[in-house]
Amino acid sequence: MDNNNVYTPTFFENLGKLFYAIAASDHKVEAIEISTLKEIIKSHWAIVDSFNNDVLKHIVFKFDRLYKDEHVSSGACYLDFVNYKNTQKHLFTDSIKELILQTSNAIASSFSGRNKSELIMLAKLDIELKK
Repeated sequence: MDNNNVYTPTFFENLGKLFYAIAASDHKVEAIEISTLKEIIKSHWAIVDSFNNDVLKHIVFKFDRLYKDEHVSSGACYLDFVNYKNTQKHLFTDSIKELILQTSNAIASSFSGRNKSELIMLAKLDIELKK
C-alpha cells in the first residue's frame, strides 16, 4: 500500500456505489448481499493499514442510501465509479484493485451464485481495473 495516497470519504463513497451496482445489477438487492458486504468490510478492508472503521462506514452508508432510493440505476452507479477511478488512478493500487474484485465477487456470489447480469458487470469491472 502506498502511504502517499490520501483516501478521502469520496473514495469510499464511490466504492459504495460500485458495490451497490454489483448487488443491484439484476434489479434487486438481497439481504445476504448486504450482510456479505458488511462482513467483508470487517474482515478484509479493516485490516488495510490506511483504513479505519470510521472511513469504511462511508462504503456501507452510501450503499444503504442507494438501496433506499428506488430510482437509482446500477448502471449509473457503475459509471460514476469508473469516472471516479479514471480521475483518481493513483488511489487504485494493485492491492486495492484485488480487494475490490474480491469484494465484488463475494457480493455477486452470496445469493444463489452469480447470475448473467452480475457476471457481465464483474467482467466489465475486471477489464476496467486492468486498464
